[in-house]
Amino acid sequence: MLMRSEPFTEASRLAQQLFGASSAGTWSRPTGMPVDAIRNGDEFVIAFDLPGVDADAIDIDIERNVLTVRAERRPIDLGEQAVTQLTERPLGVFSRQLFLGDALDTDRIDAAYDNGVLVLRIPIAEKAKPRKVNVVGRQQSEQKVISS
Repeated sequence: MLMRSEPFTEASRLAQQLFGASSAGTWSRPTGMPVDAIRNGDEFVIAFDLPGVDADAIDIDIERNVLTVRAERRPIDLGEQAVTQLTERPLGVFSRQLFLGDALDTDRIDAAYDNGVLVLRIPIAEKAKPRKVNVVGRQQSEQKVISS
């Protein structure tokens, strides 16, 4: 069902951790997000980890079976008196693209976001579901006519 995901995602994520963060702790370019993809009966479930992201900062697009999820983690606004002591959580834009197979019904995707996890449920297309094919034997299809 999932054709492929972005190649070199782990290598890219490591490179960004080493070289991509600015001194303020924000990412200079989009970064990946952890994902699980599971087939569950007649649906395909994809879960993205997005801790600390508001639901209104998530954007989901599908174009030609390419699923793109973008999310932005914004800094916490504690007012003018707040002084940062430690910054380890990356801020900025996170993105992920997955290439979906034709066997999925991308017109009926359901998205839910709870506790920092975005869950997409994509039904398996009817044309891709297993089905029985009725076999008709030659004798069954021929009708004999008896004349008197």
